[in-house]
Amino acid sequence: MRRAWPIDWVDAFTDRPFGGNGCAVVHDGGALDDETCKAIVRETGLVECTFVGASRTADWKVRYFLARQEIPFAGHPTLATVASLAERGMVAGGRVTLETGAGAVPVEIDGDGRITMTQPAPVFGEEVPEGIVAEVVGLAPGDIAHVPQIVSTGLPFCITVLTGHDALRRARLSPGALARFRAQFEGGTAMEPFLVTLAGATPRGRTFARLLLDPPSPPEDPFTGSATGAMAAYLWARGLIEAPAFTAEQGHWMGRPGEAEVEVLGPRGAIRGVRVSGRAHVLIRGEILL
Repeated sequence: MRRAWPIDWVDAFTDRPFGGNGCAVVHDGGALDDETCKAIVRETGLVECTFVGASRTADWKVRYFLARQEIPFAGHPTLATVASLAERGMVAGGRVTLETGAGAVPVEIDGDGRITMTQPAPVFGEEVPEGIVAEVVGLAPGDIAHVPQIVSTGLPFCITVLTGHDALRRARLSPGALARFRAQFEGGTAMEPFLVTLAGATPRGRTFARLLLDPPSPPEDPFTGSATGAMAAYLWARGLIEAPAFTAEQGHWMGRPGEAEVEVLGPRGAIRGVRVSGRAHVLIRGEILL
């Protein structure tokens, strides 16, 4: 006999329908097996889906899935999950703690509906030669302005600052070069290079970024909250931004503009976390029958 699982489709890092980055949030889905979770992601055509269940250590346990694998944490799905929980009356007092594969993540919702997650202190990993990253994203080494480095605030990304929007537009992912990069760095756990410029897509933005994805995910991620946290830590630690708080933008060239307010916590040499905040719009509510 089939069972119905509650599901919400939420656009994160936007306050309007069809903007930002979509995520399907499956409630009571904590016990679903991995293959079913990945099949649901593939069915939606989204980059990620979350599966919410009971937790013994936090308010809720959240599992994050790509089409090909489970990952410990992700940013836009965290906003989407909390927006869904709040819409269903499952968040008390404007605060909730999520049990994730990267540890406990505290999240706040203010009176205006803005959702703020505090990502863990960054882990600064290996520096990656410009030539290797350039091959992965189809650029020349000269298009990269600073030495790329793998940084994680819950999920490891190779943070790559480009010279400007021209280079950012020309970037194209090479799956073969990405496979070689992963085999060489971080034991194969690093995600795709996160490409960022120090000029926003709009006058409001301090940074503008792209994340190109390999199959079976969609070709590009409209907004990446976990990579944004890692990027902010990288920029602050290296002295590439004057202030620890700024607006990050992504997705505008895809027709899905998104933005986040970002604040790095602590001095450049002793960062203790990154606050990433944005809005989310619950777009579709229903059930998935399995």
